[in-house]
Amino acid sequence: MVWRNDLLVVSHRPVDDTGTGVPGHLFVETRRHVVSLDGLEPDEVGAVAEAAWRAGRALRAELDPQFVFSAVVGRAVAHFHQHVFVRHAGTPDDVGWMDGHLWAGAPRMTSDDIRQLCGRLQRHFPGP
Repeated sequence: MVWRNDLLVVSHRPVDDTGTGVPGHLFVETRRHVVSLDGLEPDEVGAVAEAAWRAGRALRAELDPQFVFSAVVGRAVAHFHQHVFVRHAGTPDDVGWMDGHLWAGAPRMTSDDIRQLCGRLQRHFPGP
């Protein structure tokens, strides 16, 4: 977990079966169950927009990526979540914009490293 308030939670993509993960893929999720973007209430829209903006700025500051992307996609989980993720420098051009984590040369981190990264990212969000 990176940050939360009464409307939403910002978290990092978990590690995979290898026990490592590619740093810099965050989820901005509403606490209230909403299936898609059009189901958000106005206060949630504002909170999601600000959290995604802060997440992008935090990722830029902490990881110095080539790009920071955002997308509202996903059919596997019927719950609203906005992806905010980086494209690491050196990612080959033929790797799709959402497939950076599939690139064999992508940087990888352990759970502990990702937890420490989340602590650094948290500093870019409002305090308690």
